[in-house]
Amino acid sequence: MSEPLRVGVFSPSVLLRTARRLGLAGDVAEISVASSPAQFRALLRGELDAALTSPDNVIAYRYVAANPLGRTADVRIVSAVDRGLGLALYARPGPASSLKGEVMGVDVPDSGFAFALYAALEALGLRPGDYRVTALGSTPRRLEALLAGDCAATMLNAGADLRAADAGATRLAGVPRPYLGTVLCALGAAPAVRALAAALRETTAAILAGDVDDVVTDEAVTALHLRPGTAARYLQRLKHPDEGLVAGGRADLESLSTVLGLRRRYGTAPGGDLLTPDLLDLGEDGGR
Repeated sequence: MSEPLRVGVFSPSVLLRTARRLGLAGDVAEISVASSPAQFRALLRGELDAALTSPDNVIAYRYVAANPLGRTADVRIVSAVDRGLGLALYARPGPASSLKGEVMGVDVPDSGFAFALYAALEALGLRPGDYRVTALGSTPRRLEALLAGDCAATMLNAGADLRAADAGATRLAGVPRPYLGTVLCALGAAPAVRALAAALRETTAAILAGDVDDVVTDEAVTALHLRPGTAARYLQRLKHPDEGLVAGGRADLESLSTVLGLRRRYGTAPGGDLLTPDLLDLGEDGGR
C-alpha cells in the first residue's frame, strides 16, 4: 500500500477535506504545523510532501538566506488556492482603544502575514516601534491568544476571523489588493502534488458553481468549529471574487507582486525579478 501524500497546514483545510469527500484528492494526510518555520523545516526534511502556505513563505525559503531556517531550497508554487479568505487585522474583544504600545501577535516577525499586519497598522497611523510584536505561531494559536487577551491584535483568516468576530473582536483593516493568501507548494518537481493541485482546482470549480454547498458547510462546522450560521458565511467567503478561492489555480503576477512588495517594504528579499518560472511549477494545466 502506498503512503498518503502528506500536506502541512496551519488551519484545517475545508477545500482539501471537500476534495477528499468528493473522491477527487485520493489518499492525502492533512498534517497540522505550529508555525511557518516548522512547516518548511518538515518540508525540507522530507517529512511533508507539500504545504498549503503563504506565497511569501515560498519566496522566503527559495530566495532569502536569512529566513528562520537559515537555508534556501528549490521550493515552488504548484497552484494558487485563495486570495486570503478574509485576512484582516482583528483587535481583541472589548472597548476600542489605541494599539500604540500594545502587543501584536504574528506567526513569526519576518513572514507574509506579519508584513500584512505591519501594513494594516501603518494604514491606522502606527509605525514599527509604536507597538511590540510577539511570535505566536499559526492562525489557530493566534486566535486563542487574541481571545485570551495575550495580544491586542493579530491577522486572522480562514474561519478564525469569523470566530473572532462572533466573540466580539473588531476588524480594523484588511490587506492590500490584489492579494494571494494561500498556495500549494512543494520541493522540486512533484507530479503527485500536481495531481493534488488538479483535484483542488476541480473542487474549487464545484464550490464556486454552488454544487457542493452542503458538503462545504458541513466540513466548515466540523473542521473549523464554526456554528452553522457562521459556516454559511464562510461558504460565501470562499466564493468571494476578491477574497475567496482562485478559479483555475492561476498565480497571477499582480497578486504575487503585492506579496513580494510587502516583503521588500517590511522585510528582506533579493533584487531583480523573483516571480519567474523557477518559482512557479504549475505544470501543463497551470499558468501565470
